[in-house]
Order: sequence, then structure tokens, then C-alpha cells
Amino acid sequence: MYDVNDLSVRKDAICLGDEIVKVYISADIEGIAGTYHWDETEKRCREYEEFRDQMTAEVAAACRGASAGGARELWVKDAHDTGRNIIHSELPESAVLLRGWSGHPFQMIEGLDDTFSALIMIGYHSGSDSARSPLSHTGSRKISSIKINGASASEMMVYGYAAATVGVPLVFLSGDSGICEESEKINPGMTTLAVKEGRGNSVATMHPKKAVEEIESGVKNALQGNRGKLLLSLPEKFVVELTYREHVQAYRASFFPGVRALSSNSISFETNDYFEVLKMLLYLN
Repeated sequence: MYDVNDLSVRKDAICLGDEIVKVYISADIEGIAGTYHWDETEKRCREYEEFRDQMTAEVAAACRGASAGGARELWVKDAHDTGRNIIHSELPESAVLLRGWSGHPFQMIEGLDDTFSALIMIGYHSGSDSARSPLSHTGSRKISSIKINGASASEMMVYGYAAATVGVPLVFLSGDSGICEESEKINPGMTTLAVKEGRGNSVATMHPKKAVEEIESGVKNALQGNRGKLLLSLPEKFVVELTYREHVQAYRASFFPGVRALSSNSISFETNDYFEVLKMLLYLN
């Protein structure tokens, strides 16, 4: 019924005013209120159910806020692990839920294109080499560091840049305080909500109900602002460095076209086309 490659809303109907607005919400679990341990993020673990419910509640709040902010069509990507976390029945009936993984290089924002007016990120977290969260990572946990043009890259950066390639601004992000601060530096003026702060192997967290309330109001306000100013600027050239935890993974990755080895654990990839970066990460991260 829904084909992510044949989206139904006409481009000429999408605007920054009060007419039809199509919004994309990408959701992860490591940055929602409360989570601090990997057992709380994995389906096989007993603690997971509580935080799956909180992830769903925060996404539902973002949907309500988006609708109040003018959205007429909502697409939600379940972007954590198996892509089978969010309880669809708890979302508004207007929300199309993308479950699982198609294999497209956009990954956490697959299906996003230039028919969307805004991107929202819920439950995002600090990147792999950050000390700001016990759950810091970027993509696969086999990677200890990803850098783009010398800067540490989080999933927010990777997919915020991807959204920019199709002209969609990142307007709102919730997660830990580290990723919120990074987002504000990369994209000044965007709205962020820190629902917790990492402290070593612990977090100081906002109450889950308060997080839900503030996400709803924050998303609404973000969509009613000047979204055109929040489109990320793409560099002209991309130099990407990946450092693996195990040297055998770096050796294997060094045979990918365009990749060169930097050390026993690190590789480099250079291109002027960001979609090529995304393709490389799809296979090597």
C-alpha cells in the first residue's frame, strides 16, 4: 500500500506555510529518557520492554507535536537495531511506520526524499568516540571512531548530511546532552531537547512523562519556526576515517573500492559525492 519510492503527496503541495506539510521522524532508543545500559536496548533482555514502551511514547509525542505544528502526513522510521521496536498501535492513525531495513544507504532515514518538509530525530545519542553517554556509538559497535573531514561523526551528523542531499532540514532532535550540544554547533538555531546527561557509566535523566511532554511541545514549536534556515551545509569534499576495534575488520574493509589502509585498525575513504559515503558506510560500518 505504501511505497517509499513512490510517495503520494505532490511536491507543489508542500510548503512552509499552513498548507500540507510532510514530516519524517527517525527514532532510536539509546537517547530516550532513562536508558543507560545495553540490556535496556536489546529485545532479548527483560529490561527492554520498559524502554521500548518509552521509545514508543516519545515518538507518539513527536507525532502529536508535528500534527499540531501543521503536518498533514507523518512518516516514522523505527531506526533501532532490528527496526522492530515501536508499537504502531500507540501512534496516531496518520503515521506511516517504516519497520525493518530495506538495504538502502539512507538507512536510519530510508524513504526520505525532497517531498518532505522537515526531519525530526528522537532518541538519538552521542557518537562512538564520545564520553557523553554510556551508550555512545555510531552505527555498528565494531567501530570505535568515525571521522568526517577530521570531525567525530555521530549518527546525527551522518544522517543530517544525508537529509541535506535531498534538501530536507533537520529541525528537532532529542537525546542525551552530548548529542544535543553537537547538533546545536553543527546546525545553529535548531531545537534540541536533552532528556538525560551521561556521567561515566551512569545517566542523570529527566522523568519519562516530562520528556514526552517536552518533546511534543518542542516539535510543534520547531515546525512553526523558519525551517529553511536549518538545512545543513554540505562540504565540497568528504574524507572519512573509520577505526575498528579489531584489526581484522579493518583489513577486510581495506579491499572496498576507493578505501586505503591508514593503520592496522583504520581506513580512509575520499569522495566529492556524499551518497558514496553512505554507500561505503552501508557495507563497512
